[in-house]
Amino acid sequence: MINITIPTPDVTITKKDSPELSNIYGFTEFHLIPRDKGGIFMFYNKNEELLFVGKARKLRPRIKKHFEDTVSVIKNHREEVTKIAVCIEENPVYREIYETYIINELKAKYNVEKVLYK
Repeated sequence: MINITIPTPDVTITKKDSPELSNIYGFTEFHLIPRDKGGIFMFYNKNEELLFVGKARKLRPRIKKHFEDTVSVIKNHREEVTKIAVCIEENPVYREIYETYIINELKAKYNVEKVLYK
């Protein structure tokens, strides 16, 4: 049997209510997310419910794309996102395993692929 544990986030940022000059999509600490590192990202709502899990070779540009892209799975739910948690993982195989495991273990609301718990 394989034992997988959900990694502890390396960076967690939350949406601020008051707009500031450095505000990106309501997240003033967006710069803390590494630009050139790979890993897993998780979007949460205000009730700490997991909305979406994704993986990326370069985290910050990929997360930004979810807030700008017209084809993103969460395009109609961007306002729900109040917290972003990031786990740095450079190994692409581990990223794939963690993403699939987290989606199914925590039942991410808007992940439609890789769902085994239907």
